[in-house]
Amino acid sequence: MSRLLWRSLALSFLIILFTFTGPSVAATSKILPIPEESFKGKIGITYKDSKPDFPSSITAPAQAPNVLLILLDDVGFGQASTFGGPVETPNLTRLAERGLRYNQFHTTALCSPTRAALLTGRNHHSVSTGVVTELATGYPGYTAILPQSAATVAEVLRQNGYNTAAFGKWHNTPDYETSAAGPFDRWPTRLGFEYFYGFLGGDTNQWSPALVENTKRVDKPSDNPDYHLTPDLVDHAIAWIRSQQSIAPDKPFFTYLATGATHAPHHAPKAWIDKYQGKFNQGWDKLREETFARQKQLGVIPENAQLTPRPKELPAWDSLSAEQQKLYSHMVEVFAGFLAHTDYEVGRLIDGIDQLGELDNTLVIYIVGDNGASAEGGLTGSVNELKVFNGVPENPEQLLASIDELGSPKTFNHFPAGWAWAVNTPFQWTKQIASHFGGTRNPLVISWGDASGGLRQRIKDRGGLRSQFHHVIDIAPTILEATGITAPTQVNGVKQQPIEGTSLAYTFDDADAASHRKTQYFEMLGNRAIYDQGWIAAARHPRLPWQATIKADFDRDPWELYNIEKDFSEANNLADQNPEKLQKLQKLFLSEAKKYQVLPLDDRAFERFDIQLRPSLLTGRTSFTYYPGTFGIPEGSAPNIKNRSFSITANVDIPESGAEGILLTQGGRFSGWSFFLEDGKPTYAYNFVNAERYIIQSTETVPTGKSTLRFDFDYDGGTLGTGGTGKLFINDKQVAEGRIAKTIAFRWALDETFDVGRDTGTPVVETYKVPFAFTGNLQQVTLDIKSEQPQIEQNVGISKK
Repeated sequence: MSRLLWRSLALSFLIILFTFTGPSVAATSKILPIPEESFKGKIGITYKDSKPDFPSSITAPAQAPNVLLILLDDVGFGQASTFGGPVETPNLTRLAERGLRYNQFHTTALCSPTRAALLTGRNHHSVSTGVVTELATGYPGYTAILPQSAATVAEVLRQNGYNTAAFGKWHNTPDYETSAAGPFDRWPTRLGFEYFYGFLGGDTNQWSPALVENTKRVDKPSDNPDYHLTPDLVDHAIAWIRSQQSIAPDKPFFTYLATGATHAPHHAPKAWIDKYQGKFNQGWDKLREETFARQKQLGVIPENAQLTPRPKELPAWDSLSAEQQKLYSHMVEVFAGFLAHTDYEVGRLIDGIDQLGELDNTLVIYIVGDNGASAEGGLTGSVNELKVFNGVPENPEQLLASIDELGSPKTFNHFPAGWAWAVNTPFQWTKQIASHFGGTRNPLVISWGDASGGLRQRIKDRGGLRSQFHHVIDIAPTILEATGITAPTQVNGVKQQPIEGTSLAYTFDDADAASHRKTQYFEMLGNRAIYDQGWIAAARHPRLPWQATIKADFDRDPWELYNIEKDFSEANNLADQNPEKLQKLQKLFLSEAKKYQVLPLDDRAFERFDIQLRPSLLTGRTSFTYYPGTFGIPEGSAPNIKNRSFSITANVDIPESGAEGILLTQGGRFSGWSFFLEDGKPTYAYNFVNAERYIIQSTETVPTGKSTLRFDFDYDGGTLGTGGTGKLFINDKQVAEGRIAKTIAFRWALDETFDVGRDTGTPVVETYKVPFAFTGNLQQVTLDIKSEQPQIEQNVGISKK
């Protein structure tokens, strides 16, 4: 109790200082690490005539608050009930009622770029993350290599006396650097976080995630049949905060929780899905109208805001068949349950901090989505997101047959684009479309202070609304200002790029303050816009979020013009009425694009998945030898057998009792292949996006003792994703042959891995259960690449505008 009283009095004094002197009570070191102090003691001949002097411990500024940064994934502006949406989010509302809602806060329109901008306070192209890590290219703004000249806010806080930890989705390490061989420079634990528990890639199976703890791949807990990732992340976050506060209660913490929800796959416990049964039968057109009305009633959009119309590329709900409506309604029920479940789990974390008596001293920044809701499920939705990534159309019969399994471990599901548009109400478009607010406008809630009011309450306008124009690059400088920490000019010996964000702390006490952010560019996959002092010019590139590359000329993209001070939702295009203003903004965009490394514009999608476009430990190699115990190798660090011939050779020693299990495998239930022994028989299984499976199995068992097992694949060639012939051998004797009619062209998975001697994640076929570890003696496995991949750009199946 005495500690809480002291913190209350000290925080009151700090707030008075903030009020009369501004946030910079005392500047912290601009050089990190903070230079070592000189010895101030005395050195004599012996300790008896000497005086010791220990260096001072590094401590955070007096009474600096804890910081909890929460980032959800793929959530639209009109999705959460806190902002008028159909999904109940009582815990987000609880924070909003003790803090502030922001209704003109923006992200980058895509995952990795938003996260890079969030953590560094610089534009995403400035920190080389103009696109997701899996699509990185060799241009300065697009390498996905976070520069050392842009230290994360976590690193700055850590070197100023904070304990730091991150939980959940990372997605800021180059795809080819995420294996056990590293390098680990761009993993969370080398970018400012003392502890990390989560996953490194763009998405993961919520029921069977690709987990990493610090720099080690780990299995999910095996003792919980109802395991789901979100509660696991929250459990770990609560445990870490409790431990930190038990050991160092006067040391502030910075906790970053980035859920996998609500990115595909839309996985949620059935009880949460059932809460929304029948709630979306009215369809996406009507849902937009209902949400729009609630938003006005809540006051989160202006009274004069207009509801933008449905794009011609999306079908009207009433044009769908009864079967389609039934299926699509259930798809969004699953999606709604996913968000509601996530809000509940975030609430547990808030409660955990509150139970420690620390919530009033915690700056909570809750960003509801790293971009708008995703239309990557296409017009029909999908039971397997990997079909979208590989340009494989959905089968209507398979969709309908899977309706009762949506959200379960049996699907990797995504909903139709129409629902993404609906939950981005009142704006145009969706994730990826950085030209319009449907891709970039996300709800933001900030809470800081005692809900009972008084001097301890840093944000006094409880439940207030803020409409200043801000961007995700503004969060890092906001955290620095709130904690009293000066942005460093040098970190770990590297001169720092200027922070490009501007703190929004000035909005805490002044709802009517003019926006400090005057200009902001947007660009993603060729979709682009420029905001400047109340006006925005926007050019949507024709490729739709679910399409492969199209043939389209950037110079022919039509530009639109909006005065968003009067037109909140970008409903009235003024390009024809004010061509001079539009031309001025177009020139400004080009200037900003050159300044922040946006160029060259690049609209390629599927073909940039090709791992050969990026550096790799595998470059120049065609033969690879692996040993037992090697598992969890991500696709970017594994041999690329797509679109080519190859051979796998396993040296085994079979005991008299026989053996079974995995020799070598990659991928899982939704796409992958596996070479294994089943009932002692060599077997090769190929899973084509969970739509077709090809099994080649020997008629003979492997004899006792040492044997050499081989699988050869002869690729047809010509174009991407064609078939080939597979052959199995025992000690050079052919024992089976079979046809694999279709193969994966672009990507096995974003989370499943390449494993030796066992299978992690999910099984490639349902005839075995993971890990299905090999029970004989596997000495080594060699994989040899036998042909070159066809040129992707010539075979991608480019659609024409």
